Parts: sequence; structure tokens; C-alpha cells
Amino acid sequence: MPSPEPLAAALETSPLLAPADRILVAVSGGPDSTALLIALREAGHDLTAAHYDHALQPTSAAATEHVARLCARLGVPLICERRREPMPRGSMQAAARELRYEFLVRAARAAGASKIALAHTADDVVEGTVLHLLRGCGIAGLRGMPAARDVFVRPLLDVWRADVRAFLAVRGVVALEDPANSDERFGRVAVRRTILPALEAARPGITRRLRAVASRAAALQEAVELSATAAIEDDAIPTASLARLPEPVAVEALETLYARSGVKRPALSRRHLAAMLRIARGGPGGRGIDLPGGRRFRVVGSRAQIVPRVTPSMDARLLVKDCSGCDAPGSVHLRRGLDLRLGHRRPGLRLRPSASPGTRKLQDLFVDAKVPREDRDGWPLVFAGDRLAWVPGLAVDRDLESRAGEPSLHVTVTRILAAGMTPKDAMLESPDSPRGESS
Repeated sequence: MPSPEPLAAALETSPLLAPADRILVAVSGGPDSTALLIALREAGHDLTAAHYDHALQPTSAAATEHVARLCARLGVPLICERRREPMPRGSMQAAARELRYEFLVRAARAAGASKIALAHTADDVVEGTVLHLLRGCGIAGLRGMPAARDVFVRPLLDVWRADVRAFLAVRGVVALEDPANSDERFGRVAVRRTILPALEAARPGITRRLRAVASRAAALQEAVELSATAAIEDDAIPTASLARLPEPVAVEALETLYARSGVKRPALSRRHLAAMLRIARGGPGGRGIDLPGGRRFRVVGSRAQIVPRVTPSMDARLLVKDCSGCDAPGSVHLRRGLDLRLGHRRPGLRLRPSASPGTRKLQDLFVDAKVPREDRDGWPLVFAGDRLAWVPGLAVDRDLESRAGEPSLHVTVTRILAAGMTPKDAMLESPDSPRGESS
């Protein structure tokens, strides 16, 4: 028979947790996480508990001892950690949350857990929604918090704190109360203790109506995220696809692309997103813009990308050996007797490409190959004396290229692998290889 208790029933019907999952439960010692741990234990799940001591309050060590006694009584393994390093700068709440989530990921790895269960409730959703509305938000903020993201799941988002208290009361369990939950300097506490009670007094039932709104927003946001993810191809977005997307989906696609570049969300302002859309759609503002987190948004050919702002090192090595003729990729064959050296671009450089008549400016070669502006100054060039002989990956001078079958100099340029580069980045393609855009 289904459980008559709302909390236990929510876990029984939750699509977020499967019987075979090994679950790490984040336990602070407060009512919500205590109830979640007990309910999952009663349901027979394979559990490990995790507790992080931020060391911000005199009673934090006592809270750790309380959680340890609870886990021992339930027979649940516990992983604990206490903060040792200084708190990061900025918002203390945001920093504490970041440290806790980093610990939970480490703990899940140590426990072999595939899911990390968090005990946020319907009240937390409503409080988050109101906070975001006060600050100004879109659909993602209106939903409060997602039920699942990566390995994190929140199976109690449809359970109210009143249900949590009833669940613990039936079992005679006394949980801890976090002193921070009564400090109205924090925006969430002010919403919980002042704003929502006032709204509920003026409009009885508004708290549950706000939860329903957040639920509908969550469904809409899920659809937006699916469409945005589908628009991304190989960590880039075709600009033609971006132009066809509705603006909320286009913005979500850009934010997803930004997150995949290795930075932590949120960090993009409305100004950044508007500029990115304008550039991608061919509006004024050039072909790129610097972003927070050391990233740069740029359009290369027909694709929008987000890359490290500092261009990876273009330091390179010139390899020259005698050759009687071969077809090794990534190399060229130049006439014997040339004094070859590596260099970089300077004004006025030209060469006579073997694949086209006349001479071409180096600048035009870069433009035709869609090499981003920020890559051009560091592009390694091969000179014969003062004459440009080879632009690796783009063109070789036909006057200096050896004839097929005659003894020649086998010339290769390899970039020295540097921070931010992959082995693929370090390869320089042969001038005959197809090029849609430049790495």
C-alpha cells in the first residue's frame, strides 16, 4: 500500500531515484535533511551520508557530532569534512554553498554514489522564486530551483515543511535548527519570516499558488533547455541556427555553451548576452566579445564559439630534413639550399600560392581561411631568408616549392603544447587539407 505520509509517498513516486541507485545524502542535521535521510533508509535505499562543517559558527562541531550519532543509530556510513582554508571572497552564502557542493561531489566519488540527494522542499522553491522575482528574473529564476542537475537530485520539492515536521514527530526525532535561519540579514530568511507571511495574510493560499507557478515554469524551462542543447554542435552553435531560435532558447544556448567552456554559472549579464546575440546575428560590434571567467565569444565562419580569452601559445618548432619526395601529411617540400627560419606576421607580407595565380597578401589568406583576428599575430610562418615561403595550414610559395620527385627539404612545423591546448590544437594541417575555419 502507498504510504499515507506525504514525505514517504513523494519518495515512493519520485522519478529521480531508482532502487538500484547508490545515493549520497547531504545531511546538515536540520529537519529537512534528517527527514530525507530517515525516509530513504526506511525505503531500503543504498545510502551514504555526507556532512560538511563550514566552521562558521561556534556550534558547528556539535552539529557534526549530532549527525554522526544519527547516522550511527541508522546504520548509515558517514563522510565528514571540516573547512580548513579561508572562505572565498564575495557573498558568504554563495561561497559556503560552493564549498559544500564541491565537497559533496568528492564524497560521492569516494562512496561510489551515482546520485546526490538534497533535501530542499516546496517552501524552498517558493522562497527562491520570490527572491528571484524581487531581483528580476526570467523563466529559469521563476522555477525556483531545478529538481535535477547533473548528479544532484531534489526529491522533496513537492513536500512542505509542515509534512517534514509531522514525519519527524511521528518518529520522535529532534533535529537541529541552524542559527542562520533566523538571521534576517540574509535575503532568504527575510522572505521566509516576513515577506511570505505578509503575502499569505493578505492573500491566503498564495504560497501554494506560487509553488504551482514555479512548477509550470520548471516545465517550460526544461523544454527551453532541451531545445538549446539540441542547437549546439561540437561545442559551437551554427549562426544560422541561432538566428532561427526564439530569443529565450538562443539565450539559454549561449549560456549552456558558456558553461561548457569550463566556467561556473551564473556569470553572464544581460548586456553580455545581448552583445553575443547581436554579433552572432551579424549586427554591429565586430566578431567577438570578451566574457567573464577569461573567456571570449567569437564567430568563426558560420559558427559561434566560446574559447579561452588568452590565445594559447603559438610557440612552434621548425623541423627540416632531406627528402627524396613523400606524401606525409602536415608538411611541405621546399627547394634544397634555402635558409629556413620561423617567424610571425608583419606588414606587407605576400607570397605566390601554389594553388592560385599571382601573389596574395598574407592578410587576405587569413581572411579567406577565417582565421580569427586574435590568432593571426601568433600564427607561425616559415621564411626563406626574408621571403615568406610557407603559411602552415594555408599556402606554400610555388616559386620555393620543390618539384615532384626531386630531392628536397621536408619541412614540418609543430606547435609546442601549452596550457589550454589539446594535441589536436598543436597540429598544423597541410595546405591541401580542407579548412572551414581555424582552430
